[in-house]
Parts: sequence; structure tokens; C-alpha cells
Amino acid sequence: MTPHLPGMTEERPCPAPCEHLYIYHIEGRIAPTEAPVRPDFIGLWQESGSAFLFFSTPAPGTVSELVRGDPGLTYQDCYHLTYDQWHGGPFDAFQQGSLRVVPAWQAGSEMQAGRPGCKRILLDPGVVFGVGTHPTTRDCLAALQLAHRNSRFTGVLDLGTGTGLLALAAASLGRTRVLAVDLNALAVKTARANVRLNQLEDSVMVVQGDALDLVHCRADLVVANIHYDVMRRLIQSRAFLEKQHFVLSGLMRRDARDIAGELRRRSIDIIRDWQHEGIWFTFYARRRR
Repeated sequence: MTPHLPGMTEERPCPAPCEHLYIYHIEGRIAPTEAPVRPDFIGLWQESGSAFLFFSTPAPGTVSELVRGDPGLTYQDCYHLTYDQWHGGPFDAFQQGSLRVVPAWQAGSEMQAGRPGCKRILLDPGVVFGVGTHPTTRDCLAALQLAHRNSRFTGVLDLGTGTGLLALAAASLGRTRVLAVDLNALAVKTARANVRLNQLEDSVMVVQGDALDLVHCRADLVVANIHYDVMRRLIQSRAFLEKQHFVLSGLMRRDARDIAGELRRRSIDIIRDWQHEGIWFTFYARRRR
């Protein structure tokens, strides 16, 4: 089956994703211009000093040739997973409050689904995380809706956007200016395609960059479903502390206690928290008035 990268419109339904993923772990950095050009190549994921190449069929020859041609690269391993395993479970349409998240390839069969008045978000995640299978993503959707009901703001900053789902949710709820940020080039490409898929180009801008460098951008609400170490540095920055509303997630129990204490010390009140099995925590917080 041909792998699908996001970006097709509803009039041309997206095919289902490839069933199998072959992921090659390479030590070193691969320039986008050096990425393989073949129909089963899905994308390149850079993570610190490592690169991960995604294919829908085995590609040992192509990867070996790439490594041989660059002395800065070292082959590490190959992983074979199903698409569902990679995302932590099947990605099916689901409802979270007034938001209904629908896989792009189910768009046609989902036209009449959902509760009356629900806002539908089409999503083609490719191999990027953030489809709603993880409890923190769904809790962030709930927190965004609470913020929408309780507060008035127009600017949203989504740090670590991944597939762009939370940015799309913020825009769907009526926030007309959303800046979505991710350091990973493949995530940025995927998020931009999902913005086009939902025809929200006038509301959502996706940029590649470091959350710590872009937190100064103007916004009333900061959304960050990110690693603890990045969040801890974020909440110590002056630009973060100048914001008014916060949806913070991706935190495990001990880290959540630490972040909650830091917020209180900096005059930010947690309005509501969500927790999943006492492990994963999400906060909706507001600057003290």
C-alpha cells in the first residue's frame, strides 16, 4: 500500500495509512536533501544526534548506501512495527466534548457522525505523535474547551505542536490567531498539511523553532504538551510569565508536583487539573488577578 503524507482535501479522500512501518535508526544528522527518494519513503525524523528514517516496506539497501556515503553516519538498528503500534493503539474517530477528531481517511463515512453542534477536526498524523490515543492529548482538548468557556482571548501559542491537533482545536473553538511551534521538521510539515486539510490557513500558522525562543510571541494562552525538562525551563522565562492562561501537560506525577509548586510561587493558579491513573497530569492555569 502506498504510504500517505498529509495534505489532501476532503474532496479527494485520504487513503488509509500504510499497515507496516520500517524504522531505521541512524546515529548522526541527515540533511533533508540527503533523504531517500522512493515511493515507500514516509519521512525523516531528527532527534538530537540521531535520525530515524520511516519506510512502508523494508529498505536495507537504500539505508546502507546512505550510511556508506556519509562518514558522519552510523547505522544503529531497524524496527518493524505496525502503524497502530507506533501510535500506541488504533487511531479512530473520537469525541471530546464539542470536538470530534476524525482520521482523514474516514472523512466520508464520518460526515453525519458526532453530537449536534460538534466541531469536526480532520487529522492525518503520518508518523507524528498527537492523535488523541494518549490521555494527555485528550485532557488538553478538555482543558482548551474549559478555557474557551471561561475566558476571552484571541491569541494562542501551541508549543510542541506535533500533528497540530491542539492548534487546530484552539482555532476550531474560535481563536482566530494561533501560532503552532515545533522543533522537528517532520512535525512541522505534518501540522501544516493538517491545517490545510481543515482549511484553517487564515487562523493557524505553523513554524519550526525552539519553544524557548518563541515563547515571547504575543498570545493570551500558552498550550504546552511537552517534556518536563523543557517545561521547567519555560516557566522560568519572563516571556512565559507574562502570559495570562496556560494549558500544560505531558507531566508525570512527581514532575507535576514540581511544576504545580513553581506555578504557585509565580502567582499562577491552577484552575483545574486532570490526571490519568495517577500517572499523567494536565493543568489549566491562570495568572492571579
